[in-house]
Amino acid sequence: MNQNEIIKDFPLLQNRKISYLDSGATTQKPVQVIETVDNFYENNNANPHRGAYSLSIEATEEYENTRTKIAKFINAKHREEIIFSKNATESLNLIAYSYGLDNLKKDDEIVISIMEHHSNLVPWQKVAKTTGAKLNYMYINDEFELSDEEIESKITDKTKIVGITHVSNVLGTINNVEKIIKYAHKKGAIVVVDASQSIPHMKIDVQKMDADFLVFSGHKMLAPLGIGVLYGKREILNKMNPFLMGGDMIEYVYEQDTTFAPLPNKFEAGTQNVEGVIGLGSAIDYIEKIGYDSISKIENDVVSYAREKLKELDFITLYMTPNKENHQGVISFNINGVHPHDVASILDSNGVCVRSGNHCAQPLMRFLGIDSTCRASFYFYNTIEDVDKLVEALKKAYEMFRKYM
Repeated sequence: MNQNEIIKDFPLLQNRKISYLDSGATTQKPVQVIETVDNFYENNNANPHRGAYSLSIEATEEYENTRTKIAKFINAKHREEIIFSKNATESLNLIAYSYGLDNLKKDDEIVISIMEHHSNLVPWQKVAKTTGAKLNYMYINDEFELSDEEIESKITDKTKIVGITHVSNVLGTINNVEKIIKYAHKKGAIVVVDASQSIPHMKIDVQKMDADFLVFSGHKMLAPLGIGVLYGKREILNKMNPFLMGGDMIEYVYEQDTTFAPLPNKFEAGTQNVEGVIGLGSAIDYIEKIGYDSISKIENDVVSYAREKLKELDFITLYMTPNKENHQGVISFNINGVHPHDVASILDSNGVCVRSGNHCAQPLMRFLGIDSTCRASFYFYNTIEDVDKLVEALKKAYEMFRKYM
């Protein structure tokens, strides 16, 4: 498929004449995913695992077939290693509560990077305060990257958990998670990888990566809102206690005691977001139809062009690594002397959608010495023309505010 054909698959991009540069927050949805969700409600809507009648059995098959599809998509060894959640945030909280609280003790260490989204930071603060463990940070260098020296000095024999984002949602920095995992395992720590910003853009192989846990949100990779995935190694998940209690995660319930269902049901209490799961399966089909090679080619062309064009604007500050090969899809910037919210509003009036704020990464912002940024985040439906519109809108914004500087 060429890019013009791809763009035609996205109804919102046809209905709204905008340059949508906020895919790091949520992607637009192709018609194939929308139709899959509609079809489920029109023809297969029933509660999985709850009925012996054919409609419920069909809904169960669709739900569980998607689990198998996701396991294959990320090369999990066992399908029961795939747990459905509502988003990466819930997946990370599940790990923190069900693994962290039960396995850490006083003076153990948790290590995360300063780049982490609040979802891979705040739960570990809770675990550290509750267990008496220490929360330590790996800090970035002047090129917005983690050096080998920083990784090896912070991950020690006391480290029990390492949390790391695969791609920073603010900086677009691609972290060498395989190297981090290998070193952490050598020190006896388990590793939690936040792949929310990477899996939309690059192939993930959890066995090659050797991640102990990996999480992502479907809505950042073309799927509906409200569906997320937790991958965990089976031997670890089997030892963990459930995070939520209720229907379908039990084996037997007595008046004073309960036994829990085997994986994956143990971690999927209550009626799930079935249409979200099925929509995620359709999104994976769409991504695989285009292929990660084609996705990378399109994105590399557009993002490389954006990097060069934005560098030409002497009135903005860019927050991204100069190492192009370690950068993926996100460019944060500020017009010098102008609040990012004001910039984003002016861009919006020119049909360009970017995010402004701290991007749920306040510790990173403080480390950088700023409060917030504008962020343009790209996906394979973005074009060179979108970049040109962004640049022209930035020039207009600068001209509007220059007389007040």
